[in-house]
Amino acid sequence: MTTDRTEKNISKFKIADLSLMGVMSALICVCSWVTVPLAIPFTLQTFAVFMTMLLLPDARGLASIVVYVLLGALGLPVFSGFTGGIGRLFGPTGGYISGFILLAVFYLLVLKLFGSSAKIKVLGLILGLFVCYAAGTLWFAYFTGKFTAAGFISSLSLCVVPFIIPDLIKLSVALFICKRISRFVTGRRP
Repeated sequence: MTTDRTEKNISKFKIADLSLMGVMSALICVCSWVTVPLAIPFTLQTFAVFMTMLLLPDARGLASIVVYVLLGALGLPVFSGFTGGIGRLFGPTGGYISGFILLAVFYLLVLKLFGSSAKIKVLGLILGLFVCYAAGTLWFAYFTGKFTAAGFISSLSLCVVPFIIPDLIKLSVALFICKRISRFVTGRRP
């Protein structure tokens, strides 16, 4: 009888985990469609990636981001501008989309090596964001034929510099929100 109860609890956790991962993948999709119209418009995609990793700081968060990227690669319009398809991943900004996976992997590595205090989480997300920036910028420079030191710097000034402050603001908002909702979503504080 105890074995049956344990199996049911394990099954519930698996279903709850899958549901939560699906919700986080959907959040990334929806946030990628939301564009903030400033001088240089940006989406809330990075905000959703931060939320995902803060709420699911393990393989579930990484899997949620991988599912998002795979949905887009399969052609579902989950990327910014309601676009999708493998062509977007191999287009000029595809390195930034794929870079979200690297951000998650790097973040998880930082947590594994240094613990999961609030300061380490912030540091891990910031460093992960810069890993994403680097991967995306290298891909952009390669794609545009500017795969030189000067081309890389030009690509950084075009594709990264205008987004640093908005991305840090998104991180701050994600931290604020996750601190308030994490115990309701996952049963523990971020």
